[in-house]
Amino acid sequence: MPSGLRIVTEEVSTSRSAAVGIWANVGSRDESKSVAGASHFLEHLLFKGTKRRTALEISSSIEAVGGEMNAFTGQEYTCFYARVIDTDLELAVDVVTDLITSSTFTSEDVDSERKVVLSEIAVRDDDPSDYIHELYLDTVYGDSPIGRSILGTVDSITKMPRNSIFNYYKKHYQPENLVVSVAGNVKHKKVVKLVEEALSRDNFLDTPTKSHHTRVATPVKTPGLGKVGLIDRKTEQAHILYGFPGLARNDERRFALSVLSSAVGGGMASRLFQEIREKRGLAYTTYSYPQQFAGTGTLAFYAGCKVEKAEEVMKLMRDISESVAQHGLTSEEISRAKGAVTGGLILGQEDTGSRMSRIGKSELVYGEIMSFDEILAKVRSVTPEQVHQLARDLFTAPATLALVGPFRSKAKFEKVIS
Repeated sequence: MPSGLRIVTEEVSTSRSAAVGIWANVGSRDESKSVAGASHFLEHLLFKGTKRRTALEISSSIEAVGGEMNAFTGQEYTCFYARVIDTDLELAVDVVTDLITSSTFTSEDVDSERKVVLSEIAVRDDDPSDYIHELYLDTVYGDSPIGRSILGTVDSITKMPRNSIFNYYKKHYQPENLVVSVAGNVKHKKVVKLVEEALSRDNFLDTPTKSHHTRVATPVKTPGLGKVGLIDRKTEQAHILYGFPGLARNDERRFALSVLSSAVGGGMASRLFQEIREKRGLAYTTYSYPQQFAGTGTLAFYAGCKVEKAEEVMKLMRDISESVAQHGLTSEEISRAKGAVTGGLILGQEDTGSRMSRIGKSELVYGEIMSFDEILAKVRSVTPEQVHQLARDLFTAPATLALVGPFRSKAKFEKVIS
């Protein structure tokens, strides 16, 4: 659009639902230390009321037609979405866009929601299986925007004034920073008309711009490579994340990475599951997962185990990564992993919400939308040699360890990764 706003749609004529999402090119990575947690705080505040609707009217309007509405914040984007019956698409578009253009940001709402966010931080702190993932990023990236918690800190949320949050909103929630994605039983021209009319409220689309904003992949420092992050806490289980530098979001090797991650820790047939759970019974849950950002990324292994078995589990993770780096994966493992990735992609697109997310996120972070067939072809074309080379590249780098459990010292764990 002339304002820089992008609108993408996917028609699924056999569906009776429609999903709409507004993707904002802003997340915790864009925050200075003084406003740490502002992106997530904003996600909450936009639901507190607009010039046309109270907080209750926002939620009840969608619930009254059997729909669902929510939002989430990441390091690099924030999304507000609703999913409804196709005949209620106009309502869903009207409500979701209302949050973006016309939120009131009263001081009372800011103070009220501040308590909710602080409670959310407390809930996170009480769940080591959740907190371990933030500890890992903090260990790898240090005191940097990617290393900091999406939720912010008790101190930053407590001290953040209403004006700071409002100015952050006005800076980042501009048309050139937004993608509206809609999937379901919809027609593109009708969606464009609905979205344009809805977002024109309060002169939101009045300022033309020559281009939209795409995040620049600047180099990112990783001061925590080869280090151990430890939270000494009295827990029943030890929670472990053992990881390596991964790939940036736009790296062409990302399709090989998905195959590698699946084979190493993507399911019950994976190396991690077989070695740690099936053969030795050391953990109930173990898996691997990649995280990809603009300019950087990681690949990490997780396990929750008995406290006294933590060192043994870490050594198994180290041995598995070293073995895959040295010898690669078997043809059977590669074939199985490619099938798991492609099958998961297909099954994951069975509902309109997933399709909306795929096209919206792709346009926002990549600036393009690959067809589903193109993605499947990329995964299927991955060769064992490509996966082996990637494993050598990643698993020969210094490992980083994050650990939550009743451990007073890092010393013995530092020996495992040294």
